[in-house]
Amino acid sequence: MKFFIDTANIEEIKQALSWGVLDGVTTNPSLIAKEEKPFNEVVQEICKCVPGPVSLETVATTTEQMIIDGKELAKIADNVVVKLPTCLEALQATKVLAKDGIRVNMTLCFSPLQGLLAAKAGAAYISPFVGRLDDIGQNGMELISQLTQIYENYGFETEVLVASIRNPIHVLEAALMGADVATIPFRVMEQFIKHPLTDRGIETFLNDSKKVPAA
Repeated sequence: MKFFIDTANIEEIKQALSWGVLDGVTTNPSLIAKEEKPFNEVVQEICKCVPGPVSLETVATTTEQMIIDGKELAKIADNVVVKLPTCLEALQATKVLAKDGIRVNMTLCFSPLQGLLAAKAGAAYISPFVGRLDDIGQNGMELISQLTQIYENYGFETEVLVASIRNPIHVLEAALMGADVATIPFRVMEQFIKHPLTDRGIETFLNDSKKVPAA
């Protein structure tokens, strides 16, 4: 499974890169706005820092403008992936952009049929939002299971990119289901390595090492 970090904060990105486990970045207008810097400054710094895919989202609502904006975003760097919402206008735009060799991440996916359409349109990634489904009383992880099964059935190359992750269990379950990517908030990613028994074991070893006689 590939790990992307869901942020526009360059310090979080650099920290995750230093761990040797980061494969890419996803952003959106809300995350970029938190940085209180010009859009181009933020995204260019991210693209230079990250060797893997960087998803940048358009705010267009028509197919024509999505195509225009998508092509402009793709010019920023070779590793840019254009994020489009999962809607009819974006399906058409995805088809055009994909034919031009521009990778598209269709986001805000909440049903398996949306994911099937995205794959048929040529999306490189589909981003199902598991946490938001959980918020309304649905099982978000069921959508991951359905999408991975559908894509396997028909040999689609679209990657399932699990988004709206709220806790490490979401990532664990997605990995067990065979999802391709998880895009994870920094605070959640930090939790992966932590375990009280590991901490206790380290403390015990350190304390015992002090009891070993000097040579």
